[in-house]
Amino acid sequence: MRAQFVLSEIGVGLRRNLTMTFAVIVSVGLSLALFGGSLLMSDQVSQMKGYWYDKVNVSIYLCNKSDAESDPACARGAVTTEQKEQIKADLEKMPVVDTVAYESQDQAYKHYKEQFGDSPLASSLTPDQMQESYRVKLKDPEKYQVITSAFNGRAGVQSVQDQKGTLDNLFTLLGYLNWAARGVMFVMLAVALMLIVNTVRVSAFSRRRETGIMRLVGASGFYIQAPFIMEAAVAGLIGGTIACASLVLGQQFVIEGGVTLSEKLPLINFVGWDAVLTKLPLILAASFLMPALAASFALRKYLKV
Repeated sequence: MRAQFVLSEIGVGLRRNLTMTFAVIVSVGLSLALFGGSLLMSDQVSQMKGYWYDKVNVSIYLCNKSDAESDPACARGAVTTEQKEQIKADLEKMPVVDTVAYESQDQAYKHYKEQFGDSPLASSLTPDQMQESYRVKLKDPEKYQVITSAFNGRAGVQSVQDQKGTLDNLFTLLGYLNWAARGVMFVMLAVALMLIVNTVRVSAFSRRRETGIMRLVGASGFYIQAPFIMEAAVAGLIGGTIACASLVLGQQFVIEGGVTLSEKLPLINFVGWDAVLTKLPLILAASFLMPALAASFALRKYLKV
């Protein structure tokens, strides 16, 4: 097969159906940009889980005088010095516990003022209204129930709270958003495939006399199909290149520069360039193979000339 003939036919086909070719490029670019974005979103959620689950604490809040008067869990009175020492000793004996940090009422009041100093409630609070607590870091965050079952309801303990529950809700929401992005991606892929099929069929129909002559003179099916398949593949590859450029520009100007989310949201450990660059070959391969396979499927009926 002469490469010059195939290349000339590709150029003719792309120019002849310029509007539909442009629609294919845009739809493939958008759908694959969403595809790459959803893959990066999955990596982001996994990275955030590993980062934050390693830092979560189980907080054991101790009863104060105010709790003893109003909270049924503290009906036996405010925590005593002996109870605090016993709780700490029991925590340090547990194999699931990594470290134990004590927070006094003054420290809790200071931290509250730092975080919520502008709220109206902050001006009315006093240190003696705050709760003492133990902040427990676990070797395995999944085993927080061991701490809960051992200390919930114990004398001097007002409540046991696990930060992992709050993070789980956040990651569940992020997971739903990721699946929503994937749903839009699948819709866009379906639109792109339909556009590719229609574009190839229109192109084949407009050149049906040429393909008929080629078939009559003994040209093989692959020889006839090749220009049409390559047209679709080239259009898809252009769209894939646009999708790759979108991910690269997003990482460069939104995450690391320009908007600089990594600086404005320092609590989020964003994925780096290694995650982005590993997705680009997959996107380019999909942008080439998907249109080529769709074109091959659409052309089967046109070989029966």
